[in-house]
Amino acid sequence: MDIKSYVPAEKSMPEYTVKAFVIGILLAAIMGATNAYLGMFAGMTVSASIPAAVISMAILMAFKDKNILENNMVQTAASAGESLAAGVIFTFPALIVMGKYTQFPYWLVTIISALGGSLGVLFTIALRRAFISEEKLPYPEGTACAEVLIAGDKGGSHAKPIFYGGLFGGLFKFLGSAGLWSSTIETAKMLGSKVLYFGSDLSVALVSVGYIVGLNIGFLVFLGGVIAWFIAIPIYVASTGNPDGLGALDLAWTIWSTKIRYMGVGAMVVGGLFSLLKLRSPISKGIKAGLEAARHRQSGKTLLRTEEDMPMNVVLVLIAAFIIPLFFLYTHVIGSMGVAAALAVIMLIVGFFGSAIAGYLAGVVGSSNNPVSGITIMSLLFTALLLKAIGLEGSEGMEATILVAAVICSAAAIAGDTMQDLATGHLVGATPKRQQVFEIVGTFFAALVMCPVLNLLIQAYGIAGTATAKEGALAAPQAFLMAKVTEGVFKGSLEWKMVFFGAGIAVALIIIDEILASKKAKFRTPVMPVAVGIYLPLSLGVPIFLGGLVKYAVNKAKGNGSGEDLADPGVLAAAGLIAGEALMGIMFAALIVLGKVPSIGFSNDLIGIALIAAIIAWLFKTGSKNNA
Repeated sequence: MDIKSYVPAEKSMPEYTVKAFVIGILLAAIMGATNAYLGMFAGMTVSASIPAAVISMAILMAFKDKNILENNMVQTAASAGESLAAGVIFTFPALIVMGKYTQFPYWLVTIISALGGSLGVLFTIALRRAFISEEKLPYPEGTACAEVLIAGDKGGSHAKPIFYGGLFGGLFKFLGSAGLWSSTIETAKMLGSKVLYFGSDLSVALVSVGYIVGLNIGFLVFLGGVIAWFIAIPIYVASTGNPDGLGALDLAWTIWSTKIRYMGVGAMVVGGLFSLLKLRSPISKGIKAGLEAARHRQSGKTLLRTEEDMPMNVVLVLIAAFIIPLFFLYTHVIGSMGVAAALAVIMLIVGFFGSAIAGYLAGVVGSSNNPVSGITIMSLLFTALLLKAIGLEGSEGMEATILVAAVICSAAAIAGDTMQDLATGHLVGATPKRQQVFEIVGTFFAALVMCPVLNLLIQAYGIAGTATAKEGALAAPQAFLMAKVTEGVFKGSLEWKMVFFGAGIAVALIIIDEILASKKAKFRTPVMPVAVGIYLPLSLGVPIFLGGLVKYAVNKAKGNGSGEDLADPGVLAAAGLIAGEALMGIMFAALIVLGKVPSIGFSNDLIGIALIAAIIAWLFKTGSKNNA
C-alpha cells in the first residue's frame, strides 16, 4: 500500500456531486435488495464494489463533467447495500427459526441495520491508518477496484486486460450459472472408518483473489481447509462412526457444518484478540492522529487532503447518537432499562472488536470471502455468555442475543466493506472523510429497503424448516447457524471442545509466526487466513491457492520477487475477472428473484474445468508481460 496516489493529494476534484449521490443511493438499494435474496437462498452475497465501479463508469460515460474520484464515491455508496444485506439476512431470520416472528416490524429491521451499519463505518475511522498505512494489508478487491477505476480513467491499452478479464469472467459465470457445469466439483469416499473429501469451486473470481493476495496467503487459506477436511473430519468420523448411515459426501459436510466449523470460530477468537493486541499501538496512534487532526482544524492548520478522516470528535458524538436509539429499542423489546443498558455496552465493545477483525480480514482475503457470519458467531458467543452471566435466560435471552448480534453483524459487514473502499480510495487519491460520509449515506438508504425485501421473501417462499415454509422455501443457512449457536449457549449444547481445539491451533500458529518474524522469513503464518480456511468450505480455498500459485509462477517468469506494482497487467486482468463474475452473479440474483433463470439443457463439469484452465493460462500470459 506504500504507493503514490493516482490523483495527487495537492489536486482537488469534485467528489460530492448530485449525480454521484443519486446513482450511489440507487445502486445501494438495488444491490442490497438483490443480495438479500441471494444470501437467504445460498448463504452468500456478491461483493458489489467492483461491479458498482464498472456500472458507475458506464453510466458516467454519458456525462462530460466526470472524474475518477466521483466514480469512486458512487461505488463507495453502492457497495454498502450489498454489505448491509449480509448483516440483515445472516441474523434476523434466526428469530423466525426460533419462532419469535413470522414477519418483521419495519422499524426494528430498519433502525438496527441503519445504525448498526453506520457504527461499522465509524469504528473503522480509527483503523484506517493502522490497517492501510501501518500494516499495509493487500486488500485484494480494493486493489482490484482501484485498478478498474484507474484503467477506465486512462483508457486505451490500460483497460484491455480488464475488458478481456470482465468478458471472460462474465461468460464463465453465465455458463456455469445456467447449468453447463456444477458450481462446485466434489467427491468423498469412505476408507474403512474414515471419510476423505475433496472439492473445488469452479470460480475464476476466487482464482483472481488468490492471484492478488499472493502465494503466502493463498496457501494459508488452503492450509485451514486441509486441517478441517483432511485431518479433523477423518479423525472425528473414525472416533464416532456414522450412526445415521449417511453417504460419504453428506457425512463429510454434516460433520464439518455441525462440528468442525467451530474450530474456525475458536481460531478467529484467538487470532482476532492477538491481532488487536499487536495493532494496539497503530490503532492508538490512529485515534490520537484523529484527535490531533481535529485540533489542527481548530487552530487553522491543514492536513493533506488524502489523509483527512472524519474528525474524531464528530465520530464520538455520532457513536453516542447512534447508540442512544438502540438503547431505547432494546428497552422496548426487552422491557428492562438495566438489561438494555448492558446490551448497549456489550454491543459497543464487541461491535468494535468484530469490526476491527472484519476490516483486517477484508485486507487479507477480500470482502467477498470475508467470513462475516463467522465473526458474528464469535461475537454472538461473547454476547450470549455475558447475557447468561447477568441472568438472562430462555427465549428472552436468545432474542436479546440475536438483536445485539444483528447490530454487530451489520457493523462488521459494513466495516469490512468500508476498509476495502478506503483502500481503493487510498490508491486512487480520494478524500477519506468524504468516502466515510458516503458510506453512511449508502448504508442508510440501503437500510430503507431491507425489511420490505426480507418480509417479501418470507411471505413468498418462507424459510425451510419453520412455520413460514412454502414451496421453494429459502434455506437461510447462516441464520440457522446463528439460531443453533444461540440455543446451544442457553441450553448448554454448544460444541465447546471444537472451539477450544481451534483456539489451540491459533496459539500454535502465533508461536510459529513469531519465530518466523524473528528470523525475518518471507513466509509467515498469520492466524486469520488459516481460521478463514477452517471456517469456509475447502472448495473455496482450493481456487484461491491455485491463484496464488499462478502469481508465484508469473513472478518467477518475470524475475520479480514481489509483483506489487499496480501497473501489473496480471492484476488488471484479475480485477477484470472478478468484476465480470461479480456483475454476472448480481444479474443472475436478479433473474432468480424474477423467476427467469436461463437453463442449458445439459451439464458436463469437464467443460468448466477446461475453460477455467484456459482462463488461467491467459492470466499467466497476461501477467508475465511487462508492466502496462
